[in-house]
Amino acid sequence: MNLTLNGKKALVCGSTQGLGKAAAIELAALGASVTLMARNQQSLLAVKAELDTSSGQQHTTVTADFTLPDMVRDRVAAHLRQSGPVHILVNNTGGPAGGPVLNAAVDEFTTTFSQHLVCNQILVQAVVPGMKSAGYGRIVNIISTSVKQPIPGLGVSNTIRGAVASWAKTLAGELAPFGITVNNVLPGMTRTVRLDYVIRTRADKTGRSIEDVTRDMIAEIPAGRFGDPAELAAVVAFLASPAASYVTGTSIPVDGGRTSSL
Repeated sequence: MNLTLNGKKALVCGSTQGLGKAAAIELAALGASVTLMARNQQSLLAVKAELDTSSGQQHTTVTADFTLPDMVRDRVAAHLRQSGPVHILVNNTGGPAGGPVLNAAVDEFTTTFSQHLVCNQILVQAVVPGMKSAGYGRIVNIISTSVKQPIPGLGVSNTIRGAVASWAKTLAGELAPFGITVNNVLPGMTRTVRLDYVIRTRADKTGRSIEDVTRDMIAEIPAGRFGDPAELAAVVAFLASPAASYVTGTSIPVDGGRTSSL
């Protein structure tokens, strides 16, 4: 099975921590030259220093704030002009604050839609011409299991993640004739800063201890534990590899079996 990414260039968004960082580390380990993209330059440089360079990779960084789509557009365009096309795009952006969908302010939806779907669209439009020219393209969106089964208390996130999944499915059909694949990876409860936030929020709202909330959440997972970011990154890396050339338009849960839908 060909998992080698030697000679490939990857752009990984939200890559200073959590799932994005784990994906960047795994792609570099398979030989890709990785461009890290996030808003904090110091954090980007710290992660860059951790990436594998044993295959002669040249890793770079792009600083951009996903609450400012025009900045994302300008920064990625400048990067592509300087460094050339990328073969792999990993779309990944932190989720919005929790709460019931009925209580959400309208601007919570518009802001989150812009951060996720609009910025994804900007990035895809920037990188696809180079993928077509190279004859190789992999677009992987890190979303959420909520696209298959909405998560209580995450109303805005459920709504926007679903929109991103539909966008990706449509895009997959349009790009398949060019040998470019588009897939979604759906993390379940994975040890990240985001999960810590969800646990604290539930504990605060219910007046229960963090330990009790954590225990109940783990009880919902057939595997009996939270996931590790590296486990999700392994799926991202497979989808980015030559081995996954006939996999497109899919949404793959990485959740220890928690999602009850097919």
